[in-house]
Amino acid sequence: MAESGAPGGQAPQGPGDRGETGPAGTGPEPGWPAGRKGGGPEPGHHPGSGHRLPDPWNEVMHLADQVAAARTLVPAWRRRTRGEHRWPVTVTVVVAIVLQIRLSDSLTQPLPHLLLPLLEIALGVGLAVVNPVRIERAGRVTRVISLTLIVLITAANAISAILLVHAILFPAHLAPKATALLASGAAVWATNVIAFGLWYWEFDRGGPVERTVGGGTMRPPDFLFPQMGLARDLVAPNWEPHFIDYLYLSFTNATAFSPTDVMPMARWAKCTMAVQSGVALLVGVLVIARAINILQ
Repeated sequence: MAESGAPGGQAPQGPGDRGETGPAGTGPEPGWPAGRKGGGPEPGHHPGSGHRLPDPWNEVMHLADQVAAARTLVPAWRRRTRGEHRWPVTVTVVVAIVLQIRLSDSLTQPLPHLLLPLLEIALGVGLAVVNPVRIERAGRVTRVISLTLIVLITAANAISAILLVHAILFPAHLAPKATALLASGAAVWATNVIAFGLWYWEFDRGGPVERTVGGGTMRPPDFLFPQMGLARDLVAPNWEPHFIDYLYLSFTNATAFSPTDVMPMARWAKCTMAVQSGVALLVGVLVIARAINILQ
């Protein structure tokens, strides 16, 4: 039977039974939250400080959000990214080699017809072995092989262009067929676009590896693409110049004979674009004029 010391037959409760640590009726002691059984502190509270300690997990998540926000503020062409895919470059080089093989023997002399194309195929296979999927491995040997491949393509096309111009200026050495002349001129012109596109791609800010995984992200651009000056909401968040962009630059320069949407910033870029425009203009004008003369 309950003792009769309080109304209702219930025993009086002490401060400890109500979760209080101070005197009866005075509430919880400062720094110790009320209602906590045994008077212990809640998680995240520091006794006597009056505020909750920071949660380590929340701090980590907050830091991750700040890093992600900072990455969105820095464009992809200004930070380290994965290397671009190899296959667009490989396909373009194969097209250039096929165009050289399709030329007549009169436009490849004095070298054997298949000498330079075979050397280009060997170098291209070597580059594909080093970077089969993405262009991310850099080295002195790889750089030399890549530059040698571009030099061979450029040299072979320069020889063909000189022989073509010579044949146009001296018609006795030219087969009297307008279609063959136009086909040869188109092959030389297209190879010229590919060769200069490779030069732009290989030298802009140190090359494809330096622009992505190397230290070239902090270099000033040699070519100013329109995406580099537009507002962030008008550009894809992961946009950066790849080989197709440089090939398009070469194509527009060879057709317009001047920069269009991509501006050359470095002096070497301006000189190279000027040479390409001159070659494209010379070949185009002479081939078309001679073809019209033959047709008449």
